[in-house]
Amino acid sequence: MSTTQAALEQALQSLAPSHLELLNESHMHAVPPGSESHFKLVIVSDEFEGLNAVKRHQAVYRTLGDLMQQIHALALHTYSPAEWQASGLAPDSPNCMGGSKADH
Repeated sequence: MSTTQAALEQALQSLAPSHLELLNESHMHAVPPGSESHFKLVIVSDEFEGLNAVKRHQAVYRTLGDLMQQIHALALHTYSPAEWQASGLAPDSPNCMGGSKADH
């Protein structure tokens, strides 16, 4: 596991997740090999109960604080325990469509 990924996972523990998946998806994007810039987060927490998606995402951003400056993209999939029990999976990430500054 990467240093950035480990730091993100450690910070997210403050949300007391009952389920946490943090996937480094940098390999799916136009970034240098070994990059730690694109992540997908699937997190289930009682903290999200009664909150809309915007409030949930704000809670994650607030929790990660300055760590957000170390990454380019974070796909968030936030669930309450009841929502997770009903679905049990997050959507697949789309393929990268480019967009790197190096492409221009």
